[in-house]
Amino acid sequence: KNKSKPNSAKPDMKSILNFKFLQAFFGTLLLTLTLLFVERTSSPVQSSLIWNGVLIESLINPPLRIIYTHPTFLLSCIWCLFLSILYYYISSPNPVFLLDFSCFKPNPNQKCSYKASELFVLRTNRFSEESQEFMRKIYLKSGLGDETYAPKFVFQSNPKAHLESAFDEAQEGMFSSINSVLSKTNIDPSRIDCLIVTCGSFSPMPSLTSLIVNHFKLKSDVKTYNLSGMGCGSGVISIDLAANVLKKSKKIGYALVVIIETINLNWYYGDSRPMLVTNCIFRVGCVATMITNDPSCRRVAKMELVHSLRTHHGANDRAYKAAFQEEDDKGCTGFSLTKDLIPVAGMFLREHIKILGPRVLPLSQLGLYVYSVIRSTMTRGASKPIVPDFTKAFDHFCIHTGGKAVIEQVGRVLRLGEELTEPARMSLHRFGNTSSSLVFYELAYLEAKGRVKKGDRVWMLGFGTGFKVGSLVWKALLDFGNEKDNPWSDCIDRYPLKSW
Repeated sequence: KNKSKPNSAKPDMKSILNFKFLQAFFGTLLLTLTLLFVERTSSPVQSSLIWNGVLIESLINPPLRIIYTHPTFLLSCIWCLFLSILYYYISSPNPVFLLDFSCFKPNPNQKCSYKASELFVLRTNRFSEESQEFMRKIYLKSGLGDETYAPKFVFQSNPKAHLESAFDEAQEGMFSSINSVLSKTNIDPSRIDCLIVTCGSFSPMPSLTSLIVNHFKLKSDVKTYNLSGMGCGSGVISIDLAANVLKKSKKIGYALVVIIETINLNWYYGDSRPMLVTNCIFRVGCVATMITNDPSCRRVAKMELVHSLRTHHGANDRAYKAAFQEEDDKGCTGFSLTKDLIPVAGMFLREHIKILGPRVLPLSQLGLYVYSVIRSTMTRGASKPIVPDFTKAFDHFCIHTGGKAVIEQVGRVLRLGEELTEPARMSLHRFGNTSSSLVFYELAYLEAKGRVKKGDRVWMLGFGTGFKVGSLVWKALLDFGNEKDNPWSDCIDRYPLKSW
């Protein structure tokens, strides 16, 4: 019988550092104990200093007397402390900074009002009267305004999407936002070490990363990652991936992260109501971000990534099928948003914050939460554990605006008032659901309002198919100001709306 071969993989650098640190620490400790033993056994009678007839040793507190009488012990303690501090700085991961970001703003002639949406549905001549009425009701209570952006084919006399139109939508959004962020950060494309593109439902060959490498002539050894099928949570996931790549890198690097969703080829023309909802809320959007692990960029970067967390709840069948791409009974492919989506989002958001909470909450809130859990256990569930007050940990919230009901559910779970959910509600009204990029449109809203100040903490929260929940915790390194390429620059004075 064939015997399995032993693992011959080489230990990584972190393992080597850990081993060498333990060698140095315990070696120093052993040397200290040896010297103390030799000193005590070889010097039974110690000389003592006398001042005004009083032994100096008697004037020293007992805990400090051992340091006075055994200087070797003091020197060894200092050496151990030095080793520990040195190890901390050597082994700690590189900091990760958001240099800047840029949100894509489509051409004004792509603004999709309620009237434009209704005319598009009539021109297609592919929906029943019942489906038209259903979509009309969904649109009117969706929270979307009349200035969201739709793909170009929606405004054609004979609206029909093709592969070419999907490529056009992707190229326009990606190239525009990338050019903008490169200009803002002064980074030459040849300096980009890592490229990540996430697009949930459009994955052509060659990939979108290859399209960008070709257009911007990136270097041949650039690391590229093309993410798909992750839905609205992929924006947070892609930033987390970039951070992990940069933290583990041995050299200074730059990561370009592009977050986009194309909806040209994802329009649904059947009569299944859970699938018709997507026609009403999804709109065009894209964002490009520049991430780096260069410590010298701290003075110019906008934010530092403090924490990131991803949780996957796909083992639960209800969560797995809450948002699902499938065919209806007539063979039309669509994306089904089931009635389980809202309760599933609330249920697993609670699971997510159980893990995130201890990492970000102050001790006072953690103490209250632990007390409520103990009380719930003792009362056998009669008393429910409290939800910690996350406003004690964060100054601003960027919640994925999957829809009006999703925002309201997250607000209830986290006990957030209208002021804290304002960026999510206003972004849904102005831009619609642009999928995973929308959390950055919310950050742009806060930027345009001038609300983010140096030292503020921002929580980005995303949900995705599967079902996945992702969090990014940022710390602002400077005061945000409204920039000329901000997508809100021409309308920020009209927000927030008095009624939504």
